[in-house]
Amino acid sequence: MSEAEERRGAGTLAHRVPDLGALELLLAVARTGSLGAAAREVGVTQPAASSRIRSMERLLGVALVDRSPRGSRLTDAGVLVTDWARRIVEAAQAFDAGAHALRDRRDSRLRVAASMTIAEYLLPGWLLALRAERPDTAVSLLAGNSAMVAERLLADEADLGFVEGLTVPAGLDSAVIAHDQLIVVTAPAHPWSRRRSPLAAEELAATPLILRERGSGTRQVLDAALGGLARPLIELSSTTAVKAAVVGGAGPAVLSELAVREELALRRLVRIPVRETSLGRELRAVWRTGHRPTGPARELLSLTRG
Repeated sequence: MSEAEERRGAGTLAHRVPDLGALELLLAVARTGSLGAAAREVGVTQPAASSRIRSMERLLGVALVDRSPRGSRLTDAGVLVTDWARRIVEAAQAFDAGAHALRDRRDSRLRVAASMTIAEYLLPGWLLALRAERPDTAVSLLAGNSAMVAERLLADEADLGFVEGLTVPAGLDSAVIAHDQLIVVTAPAHPWSRRRSPLAAEELAATPLILRERGSGTRQVLDAALGGLARPLIELSSTTAVKAAVVGGAGPAVLSELAVREELALRRLVRIPVRETSLGRELRAVWRTGHRPTGPARELLSLTRG
């Protein structure tokens, strides 16, 4: 077997076929009849172009270009290789167009899953800012509890999620985007609104409360902070529903400070201090492990930190 045959048989295809840039340069030489003009067309220096042609000739084991003071012309082998190169470059252009179409399709939609407090009180502002940056991106939002957000992400039914719980479910990565405070609230007519001293954590834990359903981040944080909760007075599936029940006088609840600012300002709700109990929590963006946000999901994530 000759040295050229051994070289052709060695290594992977990438080691036996000239790279795309070299093939584009060869096509430019065929079009212009000048190595210097071809170099300018592809954006390299003439010495670099000469070096690239020589490397391609060594790789293939044949002369491709005859150089003379009058210009550069293809050898017979060069004409044949150029025909092959044209087909490879056209295939690469089709590949690039297809990849661009895939990126456009990916970037034309964004699926977001968010726990209720974030969905109702933070996401609208972030999505308005995203729309200003990406007006052609269609956003779909799934709102539920933190457990639902994790399920949607793990099932690849959402590109980015937002949760309020204490822990990040297995299979997800996360980043802290904000901090929140849970507070005890009642209607103005509730006996707690006339207290002169802060509520003890033990009393709060022993009191039936209006609670979110199991799986909610708010309930998870509250349960952990108090070491357990009494049987719920009512269980409801949204922050808005809990808030409406408290305003209506059904009983006390623990809600995000974000969710009750307006009601506190209008005196429709009263904040009840709690002694020696921290009800702070981290709000997190979450995504599937190994699938860090890209495209519009990455932009939305950056907007949450603005």
